[in-house]
Amino acid sequence: MITGTIIALLFIGIVAYALTHKFNPQIVLLTSGLAMLGIAMALGIYTIDSENDLGGNGTGWLPFDLFRLIKQVMSTNMSRVGLMIMTIGGYVAYMKSIQASTALVYVSMRPLMFFRRVPDLAAILVLPIGQMLFVCTPSAAGLGLLLVASIFPILVNLGVSRLTAVSIISACTIFDMGPGSANTARSAELAGMTNMEYFVEHQLPLTIPVTLLLMLLYYLSNRYFDKKDREKGLVSEPVADIKDMKVDAPLIYAVLPVLPLALLIIFSNYFQPFGFPVVLDTTTAMFISLVVTLVFELIRHRSIQKTFAQVKAFWTGMGTVFGNVVTLIISAEIFSKGLISLGFIDSLVAGCTHLGFTGVAVSIVIICVIFLAAILMGSGNASFFSFGPLVPDIATKVGMKPVDMLLPMQLSSSMGRAISPIAGVIVAIAEVAGVKTNDLAKRNAIPLSVGLLAMILIHYIL
Repeated sequence: MITGTIIALLFIGIVAYALTHKFNPQIVLLTSGLAMLGIAMALGIYTIDSENDLGGNGTGWLPFDLFRLIKQVMSTNMSRVGLMIMTIGGYVAYMKSIQASTALVYVSMRPLMFFRRVPDLAAILVLPIGQMLFVCTPSAAGLGLLLVASIFPILVNLGVSRLTAVSIISACTIFDMGPGSANTARSAELAGMTNMEYFVEHQLPLTIPVTLLLMLLYYLSNRYFDKKDREKGLVSEPVADIKDMKVDAPLIYAVLPVLPLALLIIFSNYFQPFGFPVVLDTTTAMFISLVVTLVFELIRHRSIQKTFAQVKAFWTGMGTVFGNVVTLIISAEIFSKGLISLGFIDSLVAGCTHLGFTGVAVSIVIICVIFLAAILMGSGNASFFSFGPLVPDIATKVGMKPVDMLLPMQLSSSMGRAISPIAGVIVAIAEVAGVKTNDLAKRNAIPLSVGLLAMILIHYIL
């Protein structure tokens, strides 16, 4: 077991190095996982179970079974979480294509114009509004760019500094939550519950108090940094007004990105609008919303050809998500199987137990690892997908419910992403807003580090 653990730690180091140096994460995780499985089989400490690992369809030769495992993991994920995440990605891409996402952001942010006299208050009010938008538009970079195009000009013209405005915008994406989030879908699957159940009963009760605290932390932190910047003679220049923002879609389209969430809430175990239970799953809600959107588009354009042509964005979005997210989930699961095969989980639990760690202490260790991994990788998905599949086994060994370990781990991954100067959302919004990525990451570091500690305390102690 000691040999296997040392090899596993070596591979973790190699993977961390490769990901921080911009190697393709899918192939890094996949090849590392296969290598660890192969080494574990060569050492005689692991054997692929044809019945459990391959669904009873082994090739008859062990080396080929190693590659047959990829097919099994892919087919299993595609029939469960993969299709759901792809339809979410397709719908988000379609909403962006027809400007419905822009309409939603525009409508949601208009009330902030009432806070001209208190710009710092206007800035922190963006945080909860933006997080609600993120539930409906689960693309960190996509929402970040929309907010930079819409709310950023408002805040700067109200007197908010560029860095304060853009740090608040980035903070709107720090919680990957809601039925449309890929991280939520994966975490809910590992916890053995539906996306809606996980969102309503677990994510919301934890993220609401943490968000309130983060509003205060961002307010104090940004005022401190702005004071330092003023002392250095750094001032913000006004940018274009919100009046210059164009929305090339009827404002009624603002309801379309919210429609899947509304359907999932109304037709769930929490409501019975027809007097008897009618429960929708996420994938079905997405396709219903797609058809409703087609009706909107037909009325708008009065052209079947043009309406149907734009649906290509939905299918293209599905393919993009498959290439970027679903393949990452599959590769990460192979990687986690490699760690398990080398006895890494058993050694981790045994080591923590030997040190007197409780289940909560073990959870905190993994939360910190995922948080730091997200900062290094610049990806909340990569960090959580790499370690998430290990949690059910760890939870069983330390006597905890999987969801109690998964929830803070899943949220910590997206919090760490906002501190990473190489994260896609940070690079994208910093570039458009005209600020340095390192400066933006520094603005986020203090409130999010304190917020992480607060989240752990609220979840495990309060």
